[in-house]
Amino acid sequence: MALRVGYFPSNNSLWVLRHRGILERTIPDVEWVDLRTLPPGDRPAPTEGLPTLHGDHLFDGGYDFIGTGSTPPVTAQAKGHDIAYVAISGPRHENGRLIAREDSGITSPADLKGRRVALGHGSWQTTLLLFALDGAGLTWNDIEPVDAGPDAADLFLDGKVDAWVGSYPHLSRVESEASVRTLVETDGLFSHRSLWFTRRDFAERRRDELAAIVSALQESDAWIRENPREAAALFAADDGGSVDAWANALRRRPFGLRPVTDEFVAEQQRAADLFHANGLVDRHVTVADAVLPDLATLVAPAH
Repeated sequence: MALRVGYFPSNNSLWVLRHRGILERTIPDVEWVDLRTLPPGDRPAPTEGLPTLHGDHLFDGGYDFIGTGSTPPVTAQAKGHDIAYVAISGPRHENGRLIAREDSGITSPADLKGRRVALGHGSWQTTLLLFALDGAGLTWNDIEPVDAGPDAADLFLDGKVDAWVGSYPHLSRVESEASVRTLVETDGLFSHRSLWFTRRDFAERRRDELAAIVSALQESDAWIRENPREAAALFAADDGGSVDAWANALRRRPFGLRPVTDEFVAEQQRAADLFHANGLVDRHVTVADAVLPDLATLVAPAH
C-alpha cells in the first residue's frame, strides 16, 4: 500500500522533503499529493465558514499524513474526523503579521470594524486575525474578510483592502513598495507553528511508517537550516519568486519537529473556541482528543 503524503509550499518542511527524495530511501512507495491540485469547488466561500479542504481530504483516501498551519486540524475535528497530532514546530513569530497602509488611518485592530481585511482564509492567518479581533473586543462579523490567497499583496498595494494578514516572502515585496503600519505583531499573540497530523488509525496501525516520516523530516529540516539558499531555490522555481526573498523567509523560521506540548494544546483550544463562537465551525472541538501521548516518543526535541 502506497504511503500518501499531502504537501504544498506553505508547509516548508514537507515541500523540501518532497523534492529531495529523503523519505523514499526508507519507503520507496510514496505518493505525493499536491494540495493545490484538489478541486477548487471543495473550498467554500468565507461566508460559509472555514475552508476544510486539507482536513477533509485526509479522510477520503487522499493522503495519510499532512503538514499545515494551525487551522486545518481544528476544522477537521469540527467535521468529526478522528485526527492525531504528530508534531509541532517552534514558534514562527517572524513569519507574518497584521498590517495596514501607513496612510489608512487604521492604527490598531480596533479600527478594523467595518473594514476589508485580506487573508488566506482557512490558514493560520484566520487564527491570527481571530485572536487580534478578540483582543480588540471585535468579532468576525465586525469586519469584511476577503479570502485573497495569492492575490492578497496586489489587493493591499492597490488599496482594494484596508488591512492584510501578510506573510513572508510576500511581505518583502509590500514592504519595498509601500509604507505599512503593523497593527499587531504575531509574537505575544499567537505562536504560529507548523503542525503535522495524521489519522488516528494510521498512527495506531502504521507506526513504523510514521516514524520513518518523522525521521526524514528531521533530516530534511536540518539540511534547510544549513542550506537556506539552496532550499529557497526549490520554492522560487515553483512560484517564480525571488530566491533572495525566499532565503530571507526561510532563515526566519524554526526548523525541526517537536513533541506536542500542553501550551500548544491550550492555544489551539482557544482558537477552536473562537472558531465556534464566531460561527466559523458548527460544533465544539476538544483539541486534547487529537493528542496521543505515546507519539511524543517519535519526535526527538529540536536543538
